[in-house]
Amino acid sequence: MHQSTKTAMVCNGRTLATCLGISIASALLSATALAQTDTPDFIPGLLALEGEQSEIPEVLTTTRLRQSKLRVPGTTTIITGDMIRDLGIMTLVEALRLIPGMVVGHWGSTNPVATYHGTSQYEQRRLQVQIDGRTAYRISLADVDWLGMPVALENIERIEVSRGPNSAAYGINAFLGSINIITRSPQDTAGVEAYTSVGSRGHLRTFTSVGDTDADKSWRLSYEKRKSNGFDNQIDGGQEIPFHDGHDINNFNFDSVFRIDHQHSIDVRAGVLNGLNEEDLEKSGKLGATTNPDIIMDDYYLHVRFDGALSPDHFYHIQASYQNQRQRQRWSVAAPASEINAILPSEFPPFPEDQGPFIADLNEDLEETRQEIELQDTIIFSDEFKLVSGVGYRKDSFNSETYFNGKGSNYQSRVFANAEYSPLRWLTFNAGGNWEQTTTTDEDYFSPRAAANFILNNNNALRFVFSRAVRTPDAFEQNPDWSYTPRNVQAPFEALEGQRIEVADILDPTTSTYGQKLQEEWITSREISYFGQFRLESALLSVEVRYFNDDFDDMISGVINEEEWYIANNVDLEQEGVELETSLEFSGTKLRATYAYLEQEGRYTGDPAALPLDKQERAVDLLARLSARDSGSFAWIQDLPKGFMTSAAMYWTNEVRDTRFERADFRLARRVDKTNYSYMLALTIQHYMNPKHWISPDNRIEDHNQFFVEAGIRF
Repeated sequence: MHQSTKTAMVCNGRTLATCLGISIASALLSATALAQTDTPDFIPGLLALEGEQSEIPEVLTTTRLRQSKLRVPGTTTIITGDMIRDLGIMTLVEALRLIPGMVVGHWGSTNPVATYHGTSQYEQRRLQVQIDGRTAYRISLADVDWLGMPVALENIERIEVSRGPNSAAYGINAFLGSINIITRSPQDTAGVEAYTSVGSRGHLRTFTSVGDTDADKSWRLSYEKRKSNGFDNQIDGGQEIPFHDGHDINNFNFDSVFRIDHQHSIDVRAGVLNGLNEEDLEKSGKLGATTNPDIIMDDYYLHVRFDGALSPDHFYHIQASYQNQRQRQRWSVAAPASEINAILPSEFPPFPEDQGPFIADLNEDLEETRQEIELQDTIIFSDEFKLVSGVGYRKDSFNSETYFNGKGSNYQSRVFANAEYSPLRWLTFNAGGNWEQTTTTDEDYFSPRAAANFILNNNNALRFVFSRAVRTPDAFEQNPDWSYTPRNVQAPFEALEGQRIEVADILDPTTSTYGQKLQEEWITSREISYFGQFRLESALLSVEVRYFNDDFDDMISGVINEEEWYIANNVDLEQEGVELETSLEFSGTKLRATYAYLEQEGRYTGDPAALPLDKQERAVDLLARLSARDSGSFAWIQDLPKGFMTSAAMYWTNEVRDTRFERADFRLARRVDKTNYSYMLALTIQHYMNPKHWISPDNRIEDHNQFFVEAGIRF
């Protein structure tokens, strides 16, 4: 029996198709009204390429080619580092609220979660995240650890987010989109800089950097501390109790560029991150935990890139990276002897049940390593034809006695390419794809993308995009060997010291799919989008509208924990929606607004006999757990006399697990420039307009006005 859930939504009383028609029609009417068109090329007054032209934003990430928004095959949001800093955004993941369709929250403790269009429980397994082109999501769990992301806000030049499947350029995990965090060049940050911010709920963030540049090289060494006490309290048994969910993280980064000659250079980047992520006993404790299962983080990476040019129109790069992520998570447990007897291996006789509880230490330690190498070649044959292509290889290794009973590895190899062809001034085609082979499923896959961009005039374009993308199961989903090995076992249970207690023996056998092989997930996506830029009398208006229609097949859904394991390729989804991103800039003023609207329908497609009806419905519901019906943001940045600057922002997300997020931020800053130095002071206020919790009932902030003070100096 197929079970189906659907959220019926209307846009101001109109259907989605009507809303889309109004949006695109309005944009096209604006284009014809505002753009100066002197020489028609195709349709008089519409497809004219002459007239005043504004500087069109360029994107680097979507196809790996540098392309203007008029010719890029898809919708890409650009968040600049200056915007992040001017709005007083305090954490990296908070910046993603500026992206249409992105949902940002917290789970478990203060662990951040960010997902585009949902299709996620809490693990963010369907987004490709990179830092300067280096893969940054976790290895064995294919998750994104935003708390431990090794990049400081002050070092960010821009964040490019390709909204829509991007496996054609980046492979398996770019299922819903890709995020590339591009850091500032050391050449632009020479000197000494120091910054600190303190605020509500124990917030503390400090940043220091020192660097230099000359004709042959430039470098930067930076340090960042992030600290917070987390949420104020949690609810347990109807009572408010303290919440042990803070974090204290140290992040060191070294970035350098060595210029060999005018055609060749080497980038060397390295970093070390360590710290503590507090996990609460009541919230995250397992198997009778008696102490907090805090996570000790210890990560490092090395990234080397060689850039070369054979001519001004033919250039390439070779990059290699190594990263190691290690987490140490240990806690003590106490359990009645009767519970231990129920899960004992068959060779053990039962323990007397009148001799006190079983007391021992357990762990979920995990070490993950990624080695990756990539060669990319770009040829600009002419203004009409450009080609980027390349190959890549990656080895992912993991080591955990708990999750994998030792070590394991997966290997991926890929070939990618994208061609941009403009046979006419008003028409650009993009065609590309990624062929990838992985040992996770011992299969190979091809993810294609094709697009046609109609250049309405020098500042307006209409895009039609078709793409398919694939995601394979991560290592833990596909090949678990999950068990707990007690250490420091107290009497009279010493015989269990070092013995594996397998989770498979605890699971409900009537629904368990533990150990069953999974298949890949597929998405087929169709996009119609419009980008326009209008030069007004004294301002620049930019508008981008995206309509999408996606079909998801064989999605992996279900529950994974110590009592239940029923995941399978058992859900299909259909979704469509409209997204808007617009900005208006004039002297001293920047205005920006976004809006996203989503309709999503899912149905159970697995074996009806595998799960009871309630679990079939839950499998469908889990993939919509972080899907928002509508969301948006508004930002205003205003320069004032005497070095003052003020900003205001509002963020809202509606109907995620029957909760709403609504917050308004206000910031007042002053920058003073002296001959040899400059300094900055700022006050930021975050006002939570909705008194109820967001996503989880334990995400509690008692004071709806949060205050932060910033100070910085640069020499």
